[in-house]
Amino acid sequence: MARRSLPVEEVVAVATGQDAGAVEALRGLEDERSSVRLRAALVVGSAPEAGFVGKLVERCAVESDFFVRDMLTWALTRHPVSVTLPELLREVGSERAQARSQALHTLSKIGDRRGWPAITRALLSDADDEVARSAWRAAVVLVPDGEESELASVLATQLGRGERETQLSLSRALVALGEVVEPALRVAATAPDARVRTHALATERLLRDPDAGFESAIEEAKRVVALGGSGRAGQ
Repeated sequence: MARRSLPVEEVVAVATGQDAGAVEALRGLEDERSSVRLRAALVVGSAPEAGFVGKLVERCAVESDFFVRDMLTWALTRHPVSVTLPELLREVGSERAQARSQALHTLSKIGDRRGWPAITRALLSDADDEVARSAWRAAVVLVPDGEESELASVLATQLGRGERETQLSLSRALVALGEVVEPALRVAATAPDARVRTHALATERLLRDPDAGFESAIEEAKRVVALGGSGRAGQ
């Protein structure tokens, strides 16, 4: 009789001593029902094992449900950084946009600055808005002390990009860096492109007044630009 080949989950279980419940949870990550996948990710994160990490990263790249993806990220943060970090650093170079985006998102949640070298200019300007937004958030969390101004200059090259959610994400990232972004914003506020000027002025307004709403800041900036101004909005 031919010997039965074990599924990868069972091979991992034998190697790591995982019980049947853990094996079932790994299988559940591929269930067609999102509710089952969500519970499976919760179980895996609640009983972390090094052998789970590869499967979790793999699922992040293809999972269609936002809440399940968020739980997968949480599960990864429950595992040792020494195991998760190398997997995530490889994943940010994936050809699949969702794989890059989720790996960057997870790096931002882990917050280990050893992930900083992976935040390249190419990722900060990635053609996919979700990847770029994840890169901006990760960069702000991981940037080493003293490199904030350089990061601000790179982020400022993306001003005026995309629709509201993308612009809001970039403004939040820039504001999170603090006053070091002011020189980059002043330069952007004189750009030939009216969208860039508007976004720069709105971000500057949010930097001065964090409680100001983004919509209000954008509308005020539009008025300034329409009047031919490039100075600080509201002044």
